[in-house]
Amino acid sequence: MRAIWKGAIAFGLVNVPVKVYSATEDHDISLHQVHNADGGRIRYQRRCEVCSQVIDYSDIEKAYEEDGRTVILSKDELKAIPAENSHEIEVVQFVPSEQLEPMMFEKSYYLEPDSKSPKAYVLLRSALEDTDRVAIVQFALREKTRLGALRIKDDVLVLQSLLWPDEVREANFPSLETSIRISPQERDMSAALVESMAADFDAAAFTDDYQVQLRQLIEAKLEQGDALDTEETFGVEAGEGGKGEVIDLMEALKRSLDRKRGGGSEAAAGGADGEAAGESGGEAGSAKPARKRTTASKAEAGTETETKSTASKSGAAKSTGAKTGTAKTSTAKATASKTTAAKSTAGKTAAKPASKTTAGKATGTKARKPA
Repeated sequence: MRAIWKGAIAFGLVNVPVKVYSATEDHDISLHQVHNADGGRIRYQRRCEVCSQVIDYSDIEKAYEEDGRTVILSKDELKAIPAENSHEIEVVQFVPSEQLEPMMFEKSYYLEPDSKSPKAYVLLRSALEDTDRVAIVQFALREKTRLGALRIKDDVLVLQSLLWPDEVREANFPSLETSIRISPQERDMSAALVESMAADFDAAAFTDDYQVQLRQLIEAKLEQGDALDTEETFGVEAGEGGKGEVIDLMEALKRSLDRKRGGGSEAAAGGADGEAAGESGGEAGSAKPARKRTTASKAEAGTETETKSTASKSGAAKSTGAKTGTAKTSTAKATASKTTAAKSTAGKTAAKPASKTTAGKATGTKARKPA
């Protein structure tokens, strides 16, 4: 862990230097936004509404608006506020822990001794243990004066920031003011139900099912090859390094979910495309799910020049119906894959196959038109 702040607890005339660490962290899998057509990473820009220029973070200040007037507050002015410069955690009261409203608890921090001798730290900890009380403190952190509770957890002092009283909303529901009659039998039955489910709380017995299932989905997609190259996701030119084909992420996700459910809906939602792509890449390796017709057409049109260049250098065309699981294939296999994919696509759309021009130029022969 890395300390986020340094200060000292003012305990009467006793000064306890401490380092402050965040005691909690978010375990959610980090996801970012991409363009569904080509997988390109989405970036947000800080743009000024007056001059329309993209502004660097270092040139951004904070402001307050009231009655049509705006006051700009610079970083230096905010840092000059006396409370912001204070690095003291002042103990103001010692109260019974049951008097604290759990709704007021906000964020927890571990406090580590920050002196050669931790005697003052141990003394304060002992005082809290002996009196069975919680210390109410005031401190400033990240441009905000805060109220906090100082207590003990596993021999470590824990600082929990508290919401101010006016930050907790009042529960005012008129529907609860109506008179409701509950029979003794109903009360007894509900009490019996509670008793049947009574247990000691063990946080380790519970899991975040959504995150577990999300991780399983990600691992399955990686194993099946339903993944974009990271360089493509972050904006490297398509086709660089021979990776110009575009994958429709939503289609791949849909097909992955269909397979997890037993594959029943896959046939109804485009199984013909998947079968044609699978047959074309069967000799070379496992094939990825076929992309949507419109996406494939756009991808071929956008990478036609690159396909010509690649074909002239290597003498072997890439399969436009689906990616194969191997890095290289013979010219005969690639041509057969193109012909099979073109026939399958033509059968569904009754139009000229998008791979006709590409296949013809790559192999030096024209692909036959579908019947």
